[in-house]
Amino acid sequence: MTETITTDVCVVGGGPAGLTFALALAARGHQVVVLEKNRSFERSFRGESIAPDSVWLLEQLGVLDALRRQRILDVRQMELRDAGATVLRVDFRTLAQPARLPVEVPQPMLLGTLTEAAERHPGFTLLRQAAATGLVVADGRVRGVDATTERGPLRVRARLTVGADGRYSKVRDWAGLPYRKLPLGRDFLWFVAPCPAVWTNDTYRIRISGNQHAMCIPTYPDLVRVGFNIPKNGLRQLRAQGIGALHARIDELAPELSDAVREAVPGWSQTALLEIFTGVVPRWGVPGLALLGDAAHTLTPVLAQGINHAIIDGITFARMVGHALTGTSVDERLDEATAGFQRMRKPSVDRARGLQLRQEKLFALASAPAQALRRTVYRLVDHTPPLKRRIWTGLYQTPIGGTDGPDVPAAGLHPAH
Repeated sequence: MTETITTDVCVVGGGPAGLTFALALAARGHQVVVLEKNRSFERSFRGESIAPDSVWLLEQLGVLDALRRQRILDVRQMELRDAGATVLRVDFRTLAQPARLPVEVPQPMLLGTLTEAAERHPGFTLLRQAAATGLVVADGRVRGVDATTERGPLRVRARLTVGADGRYSKVRDWAGLPYRKLPLGRDFLWFVAPCPAVWTNDTYRIRISGNQHAMCIPTYPDLVRVGFNIPKNGLRQLRAQGIGALHARIDELAPELSDAVREAVPGWSQTALLEIFTGVVPRWGVPGLALLGDAAHTLTPVLAQGINHAIIDGITFARMVGHALTGTSVDERLDEATAGFQRMRKPSVDRARGLQLRQEKLFALASAPAQALRRTVYRLVDHTPPLKRRIWTGLYQTPIGGTDGPDVPAAGLHPAH
């Protein structure tokens, strides 16, 4: 027998976008059910970087202090070395914004903290090990979700269904929303190693050698997450060369890590592959349904924009949905909110995607003259402080909007710039 739940909003996916949205909406007094297919948040994540925009938003949501009492790292600078020389350095403390420093937060801890905050509101329900199996559709409108749970089949009836189920979104497929996957020419291989004594654990480090690059990201308490590019579908070829090929790549890109990586990564089982692509979804919703986060706009790992845009999505859309759920003609107002949400957020997402793709092209330059020009460009930015501040402030200041409410007091994250 199928159990039935009725709620204002049903969210499929308990990631950063889904839980931020659910917390912000529940804080407004609305009912929201989140379906999370896993039992816990303790699973493999690579994304831990939270940009200053989202740090400020998490503070407004009342969860930043709880995160700081657990495991959190402030990142004070970014260093880019090309051909063995530092060509660009950014001190985040010089940027003019409400929260100047990005932070590194283990994602299971972030999701757990968001959940604890949301559970203080009576309208919030998180159902773990609840896997969505399809949409409930009536009269041309999505009316909820069917799912399987430990207790058996479940139907969640909702005024609005939100797909926040990631880059490989099933909700997006079930809704028939077109999706264009733009693969890049390479993928990333990730692993974790101890932070070497010669490094401070407060710096993003990008290392480039020819057309190879590595991203070295600090993580709690004294570790570093390392990702380096490999050719698209090139993992099998790399593994055939033995683990020594990985060690040799690190020797070339970040020799400070050589000893730590040999100890921490003795075999391929300590590594994880991340397929690199960006995804374009022309329409983020259908009547009764909206997409958030990676389901609506998959970004690459460059400049750590995925979680940032997921959190901003959640805050922005919660405001708009909260406003639409009050008053009359709720269905029509929800559809207007979904369309308005895409109009509001798409320009920022497009700018982030464009910047990421330009950086990827710079990293992949193959000829010696092009690589020399790349170093010249980075040095020019480094020696022009106003330009450097403009680039990074523009990257980190992502406007949001919507109706004011108790969860985040300002109508926009930042004034126009």
